[in-house]
Amino acid sequence: MNGVKQKISVTIAGHDLLLVSNEPEVHVQRVATLVDNELLSIRETSPELSFQKALILASTNLADRLIHAEETAESLRKQLKDYIEEVARSKNELADTRRELNRLKKDR
Repeated sequence: MNGVKQKISVTIAGHDLLLVSNEPEVHVQRVATLVDNELLSIRETSPELSFQKALILASTNLADRLIHAEETAESLRKQLKDYIEEVARSKNELADTRRELNRLKKDR
């Protein structure tokens, strides 16, 4: 996010839209392309659907993908946290072992 709002022209399903965003233009274009491709895919596989229903289905599909991505990200964050904690425990154990080794060397 660059913080400066800008108007960006995109085309989705043949409709020209002017979007206002503080995201870089390349990001907004990627979003528009993603929506356009999802809608195109639905309209190709289910041409009997009205445009409105195809939009609803596309939105639902994209929301589903978002939720799965958020769940995956949360799971990865938890795994990373667990790994960091495990590394910290291992470092502490290593430090304890080194202290014990040094103590044993001195006691010889």
